Amino acid sequence: MLAKPRIFRHLCPRVSGCLVVSFVTLVCNISFVRAETIHATYAQPQIDRWMYPFNGTPGTRPTISTFGSTPGTPEFDSRDGQFVMAFATSPQVPSSLGSNHYAIVSATVTIEYANDFVVAYDPNQDPWQAFVGASDSDHQADPDVGQPIELFGCGFRNGFSASNFVENAPFSTPPNPMAPSVRNAFAMSFDASGAAIDVSNSPRQRFDPRDFAVGTIDGLTPGELIPIGSVMTFAIDVSHPEIQHYLRTSLNAGRLFFVATSLTFVEQQGGNFPAFYSKENPLVQLLLAHPASLELTVELLSCQPSDTNCDGSTNGLDLAAVLSNWGTSGAGDINGDGITDGIDLTAILSGWSN
Repeated sequence: MLAKPRIFRHLCPRVSGCLVVSFVTLVCNISFVRAETIHATYAQPQIDRWMYPFNGTPGTRPTISTFGSTPGTPEFDSRDGQFVMAFATSPQVPSSLGSNHYAIVSATVTIEYANDFVVAYDPNQDPWQAFVGASDSDHQADPDVGQPIELFGCGFRNGFSASNFVENAPFSTPPNPMAPSVRNAFAMSFDASGAAIDVSNSPRQRFDPRDFAVGTIDGLTPGELIPIGSVMTFAIDVSHPEIQHYLRTSLNAGRLFFVATSLTFVEQQGGNFPAFYSKENPLVQLLLAHPASLELTVELLSCQPSDTNCDGSTNGLDLAAVLSNWGTSGAGDINGDGITDGIDLTAILSGWSN
């Protein structure tokens, strides 16, 4: 369905007749915004990978678990077992339109529990102080029962990217493949300036990361043990500008990555932690269980690349988007090269509307 064209008085020169809705409005250099709404459903991911340093079957393991390392220990990432998933979003959502041509109305990821009554349901993010060592002066007891499953974007290092990462890609590169902050694909969010950051060691670095969503389960009370087959839903916060930009850029590339993590308390070689079905699981292949899935509602917008908010004009709002995101991969990254810089500023100035 096409949205009604939007005409803004402040875009037109103050001359007689400028506001008359006729062919005369063409001189105002207005790019009308039109939207087509797409509802896309992806029943399984293209990639689901247990991102864990001791995974001997990358990309083919039938279940994928999430957990933290022992609080206070420095050997591994705090978010030790991570669940990386990727969805090939085209052709349901066409790619390569330019990131500002997408507006994500809603995005929902689901995963299904593969183990029975071993972990407690917690739908709230816990403070980082609960995941440092008990002898640490900042330590606080976990304020509720259980630890949540959190969803983030996915970051890459060591030459890997969303375009070339595959299920059996190496966990890390030498010389120390099991040290903290070395995994080639990792849970990613944004700091206060909008820069992308690795959140794998948020307790150790003493901050609470902005998650894309916290997993919830319909009909379950917080603190209850989670039964096998429970479906956990992540309703992604598409209102956050950096998350919205991450989703837009990914749809433009045709491949959308997420990482599910938890800081579930475990012991070395032991403990109870959540596990989820992968697409390789025999029960999934027999249609008796479900892998990760994704639902999207996306508006395809018609506007110029320099019109960062697709409001029908390249103006001061778009210039502000570039300046406020300078040096980051935020909404001002017009050409999608991963950084807002002089190239994007030039695009704003060359596309400036009268």
